[in-house]
Order: sequence, then C-alpha cells, then structure tokens
Amino acid sequence: MRKIAVSVGDLNGVGIEIALRSHSTISLMCDIVYCIDKQMLYQASSLLNIEIPSSFTLSDLISEQFSIEPSSIDAKSGRYSYDSFYNAVELAESKMVDAIVTLPIHKESWAKAGLKFVGHTDFLRQYFRQDAIMMLGCEKLFVALYTEHVPLKDVASKIKKEPLSKFLITLHSCIKAERIALLALNPHAGDGGVLGSEEIEIAAAAKIANAHIGADIFTEPLVPDTAFTPAAIAKHSYMVAMYHDQGLAPLKALYFDQSINISLNLPIVRTSVDHGTAFDIAYKNRASTTSYINAIKAAVKLS
Repeated sequence: MRKIAVSVGDLNGVGIEIALRSHSTISLMCDIVYCIDKQMLYQASSLLNIEIPSSFTLSDLISEQFSIEPSSIDAKSGRYSYDSFYNAVELAESKMVDAIVTLPIHKESWAKAGLKFVGHTDFLRQYFRQDAIMMLGCEKLFVALYTEHVPLKDVASKIKKEPLSKFLITLHSCIKAERIALLALNPHAGDGGVLGSEEIEIAAAAKIANAHIGADIFTEPLVPDTAFTPAAIAKHSYMVAMYHDQGLAPLKALYFDQSINISLNLPIVRTSVDHGTAFDIAYKNRASTTSYINAIKAAVKLS
C-alpha cells in the first residue's frame, strides 16, 4: 500500500478530530504516518474523548508543545501546525512517504508565529521554487485559481496575457483535460469593454495557450454568473477562476463536503481538505470527515 504523511493542522481546530475519527477507514486504503508528537496527541485525544487507535503511527516531529485551547488563534498552535507540515514535506521529499495530506491551518496563527507564508501552497511554491497551482473540487467539478490569496483590489492588475498564458499551459500539462473553461473577471464578461477590458487579456492568453498546445482547450472568457449552472458544468468539468472567491464560493455551495484541494506542478503529491479550521465546532465531535477521506483517496491515486 501507498504510505501517506498527514500534517495535523492547527490543533485548536477540527483537524485532529477528523484524523482520529477517520483512521479506521483510511487505514484500509494506505499506510499513514501522522506528523504529531505523542504528548500533543494524548492531550487532543483526551479533550475529544476519542481513543487513540493502536495503529496510529507517529512521525519523529520535534516541535514546542503547548496547551490546546479550542477555537483560539494562537502563535504556538500556528507554529506547531507549520512544523507538522514541514515534517510531512521532508518525508515526501526524501521518499519516505509517497504523498502528503494536509489538515487545515489558521493563517492568522501562522502570522502570529512570525511565519512569512500565506499558507500551504505559498510555502510549497517557495520551498520547491516552482509555480505551484491550487486546484480545488471533486470529480464533478474542479476549479483552478489563477490568483489565490490576493486582495481583490489587486486582482485586475495581475491579469496579463503573458503570465496568464504561462499559467494555462502549465495547468494543462498537469491535468490533460480536453476542455477547460476560463471565467471572465468582469460582469457580463466586460460587455465588449464597456464594463472592463481584462477579458481582452484573458482571451489573448487563451489563444496563446491553445496555439502552444495545438488544440482548442481553453474557452473564451465566460460570464461567471452562469458558468456554474448544471448545463455549464456538464460541458466544462474543469474551470479557471481569476480570483479566489469567484471560483470557490460557487464550488463550495455546490460540493462543499466532497471537495478537496490539490497542489499541481510540484515534485511531490499534496492534497488537502477543502475547508478551514472550523473553530465554531472545534472539539465538539461534529466535523465532517468526507473531504479528508476524499483527499486521502486522491493522494493514493496520484502517487
């Protein structure tokens, strides 16, 4: 069986609950090593009142221990989640595991810990010095993000044909889809320039990418408010959103429990849950395990 390293995410959130409750299911699919130390695992298990499975294998993670405070934004929990993630990456890079699956971090806790990375994908991009692509979704629909954790006011200035065409070519090399829909930035796809000119750049990027690939893979920029109808999804099960919420708001409205996050264009396989730390239900034994189980399945399949 494949061997997967799981980074446990922010221990003040729902990640460790999901890992403990799902272990018996995912251990039938692969061998798992959890990037957490024994003391922190026992503390979380006690708070959750969930017994630790006998086959719950731990890595050799060394990180500063702390007192878990459910639902709290905390520098120590942020640092621990980073160390857990870094440990998983090292295991994958050294070929000690076949892939990694990440449970949710809290970005503000990372910032409080003095970490310069916006999140998992940002770290992976800088660590491997490659243009990692964030793609989220499920079998019914995947959405790749051209810009990710970027303030909305800065998105339009980043939509230029050269970098966008490079992104599209790289995306296609990773997923090999026969048809990929591009979402316009502006309402009504700009209405011929009346509501914005960014669609001119998007269309030009599509033309460049299609010429490079030698096939009409990428569409003209589509009107975003109709792109996620059942009929549209039936035509395009892969889409490119120009910014984070443009793609993820409808995706999560449609397939929240099923979706996962996949990092493309990297030398390691990394998948993740498609949700956050869920502080509102942390340590209440109410978290859904579906996204995590799907992330494990994808990691096994891709590795």
